[in-house]
Amino acid sequence: MATEISARGGQRAIGHEEYSLYGSLSEDELIQMAIEQSLADKTHGPTATEAPGPTRANRQPAHFYPWTRSTAPPESPPASAPMGLFQGVLQKYKSSKTPELAPVDPVLKAIKEGDEKALKAMIQAGKNLAEPNKEGWLPLHEAAYYGQLDCLRALQRAYPAALDQRTLQEETALYLATCRGHLDCLLSLLQAGAEPDISNKGRETPLYKACEHRNVEAVRILVRYNADTNHRCNRGWTALHESVSRNDLEVMEVLVSGGAKVESKNAYGITPLFVAAQSGQLEALRFLAKHGADINTQASDGASALYEACKNEHEDVVAFLLSQGADANKANKDGLLPLHVAAKKGNHSRTRVRRSGISPLHLAAERNHDGVLEALLGARFDVNAPLAPERARLYEDRRSSALYFAVVNNNVHATELLLLAGADPNRDVISPLLVAIRHGCLRTMQLLLDHGANIDAYVATHPTAFPATIMFAMKCLSLLKFLMDLGCDGEPCFSCLYGNGPHPPAQPRANRFNDSRVPVPTEDKAPCAVQFCEILSAPEVSRWAGPIIDVLLDYVGNVQLCSRLKEHIDSFEDWAVIKEKAEPPRPLAHLCRLQVRKAVGKHRIKLLDTLPLPGRLIRYLKYESAQ
Repeated sequence: MATEISARGGQRAIGHEEYSLYGSLSEDELIQMAIEQSLADKTHGPTATEAPGPTRANRQPAHFYPWTRSTAPPESPPASAPMGLFQGVLQKYKSSKTPELAPVDPVLKAIKEGDEKALKAMIQAGKNLAEPNKEGWLPLHEAAYYGQLDCLRALQRAYPAALDQRTLQEETALYLATCRGHLDCLLSLLQAGAEPDISNKGRETPLYKACEHRNVEAVRILVRYNADTNHRCNRGWTALHESVSRNDLEVMEVLVSGGAKVESKNAYGITPLFVAAQSGQLEALRFLAKHGADINTQASDGASALYEACKNEHEDVVAFLLSQGADANKANKDGLLPLHVAAKKGNHSRTRVRRSGISPLHLAAERNHDGVLEALLGARFDVNAPLAPERARLYEDRRSSALYFAVVNNNVHATELLLLAGADPNRDVISPLLVAIRHGCLRTMQLLLDHGANIDAYVATHPTAFPATIMFAMKCLSLLKFLMDLGCDGEPCFSCLYGNGPHPPAQPRANRFNDSRVPVPTEDKAPCAVQFCEILSAPEVSRWAGPIIDVLLDYVGNVQLCSRLKEHIDSFEDWAVIKEKAEPPRPLAHLCRLQVRKAVGKHRIKLLDTLPLPGRLIRYLKYESAQ
């Protein structure tokens, strides 16, 4: 009888029942296992200089496998040299083999070869192909496993009641077809009425396995046939958890479109977004945030997604979570914050902060933490430190400075703190002044202009033939007049490319400049500069064209109205006086006023009161009187 190595190094008998463990192994696999065990026995067996004794007997063998544990009583070791476990297995395996080959199951043979005719002949002859084997497998399962569509259909038609029958591992034919990636079989089973949500012993459904195998077509088919996108396996994971862990955006899109809940939690309170943060899957994280997942999600132990990202040193994930408003003050059950775990990882130095591409100043300004902002400025953090390009790309407007964050939040106090500390108001792709104009906040506008903001700011990625500040103020004439009083240049508004000639038809611009948002920079080829008359042609602006032109005419000299501007003015009888106002020559007093203001300079216009001039003249220069 073959022998087995026990846990204490002795020999024990192996009964016939032990060979079921190796019945599925090929002869080559058994030989390889025997060689490995023989080498181990040769290395660790008794030698001429080392006699077996109590110490040796208590020593573990070099290769100890859990399946070698047996309840068989130990026998006395044979007098001959001990036989390795796998040598014994191989010997008994070989001796138990008969000279004749084991008979081949004709049903299985027909299925493997895709012989539909042979299978149908057996069915017509009365052979029952709805009887499971010892593993609970039906011929239907075999056909699904091997992807033999014709055989599968024949069995479906012959035994419709067996469509959802399970193996001993509770696997259906649909489950097996999905695991093997046989899409034609998968579709055929679903069309025949197979239930898509029957799970195996691990409560894993076909949809879950399709996500595990990253088979997007299988996922699409199952979702189309109403597979439950929120079914949980025995770990509490849904199909979405599984696809997120693999950063499979295509599958995630199909699942969410099919009703998968982005806030599903497993047994430990972990959501798909938490999984993405924990595993550093930035693209999956962006997808989930876009679809409304809670950035501040916490597991059952209180750990937040931000905490896990810090712990695993996923810096890009940390930056994204912070940019989306993740709360850095959420502690886990031990009271530890993301900052604590980041410090343990060595992420506490200013050098590391600079390398991370986002400074504490940005975070404080973004979250309106004015006290923190003041403390950081007192500690001489660089007030003009820009976001790294990869961080800036996380924002649609490509913002860069801490000042921009403060202005976007309409936080006048933070804006003033930053400007007093030396913040440059002209560093961002889109000037913070334009944002302040859009908000209509005169105080912020005045602060920015007092600290050197360019009153004639343009947007480089969306070029116009006239200052963008004028474009942003068009809908509020008082704001427009405020800017013009402070020296904004209105001359380019009347320098039309087409003049008195015919203009091309106005092209729809999808409200790119006239909606309530700041224009978003693009990386496409720069378009041609937009003319002033084109902007006035937008339906939501054209009804104010006359008053807008009227205000601007007060700040320019002899100008020529283009044919399109004339059309706008002619469209309302009440605007006829505006057309007369534009006709040259303009009044001499008005032209002199413009020359004096130009000589003073736009940066000193606010100091007109200090000039040694009569009060009436100063009021005229400041547009506070008509003459």
